[in-house]
Amino acid sequence: MKQRLSHDHGASDWTKREMAVLSTLKSPIRIQEFLDTLPYSAESRYRSPRSVLRDRKAHCYDGAVFAAMALRRLGYPPLIVDMDAVRDDDHVIALFKRNGRFGAIAKSNFAGLRYREPVYASLRELVMSYFESFYNVAYEKTLRQYTRPLSLSTFDMLGWNISDSALDVIGDALSNIRVYRILTPAMARSLSPVDKRTYDAGLIGANKAGLYKP
Repeated sequence: MKQRLSHDHGASDWTKREMAVLSTLKSPIRIQEFLDTLPYSAESRYRSPRSVLRDRKAHCYDGAVFAAMALRRLGYPPLIVDMDAVRDDDHVIALFKRNGRFGAIAKSNFAGLRYREPVYASLRELVMSYFESFYNVAYEKTLRQYTRPLSLSTFDMLGWNISDSALDVIGDALSNIRVYRILTPAMARSLSPVDKRTYDAGLIGANKAGLYKP
């Protein structure tokens, strides 16, 4: 899935100050580490990668789009996946592949919903690695389905690197592409609550204002 680009796509979009930051993001884990330095945004607005750099904050959707942009600069296709939940926020991740295995970068209010090493043999296997850590404040495990990967290169004409409004269009596209269910209704009904230790660990450092209230 990794593609070496013949040029730094969108390089002319960035200022020297922005490039000073972007030039340090030399690997997927460095991108994740940068996202981890940003406060989690509890705002409903969307931020393009440029706005993330300017405001130094992001929620999961902003973070995934930013990571897809940064991965593209390293030669990876800019791919995102939406993980759909019940009685909870969805979670968007940026996807990458190394040596035939899937990994992910993500910004999250929950400690367990962030980076995944590229060791997963399939997209479903990667998504399922998030299952136990994907819960709401009512101790419910909430992940139910995920989308096929969406390539942000489809939206290059909208200038999604620098345009906040482009993220509205991308969000609409995520809501209208194929999804894959991971649980049957019977499986969902039989789920046990999250244990207190896992619950507390996942919320270390969380912005309480950004937590979904079911």
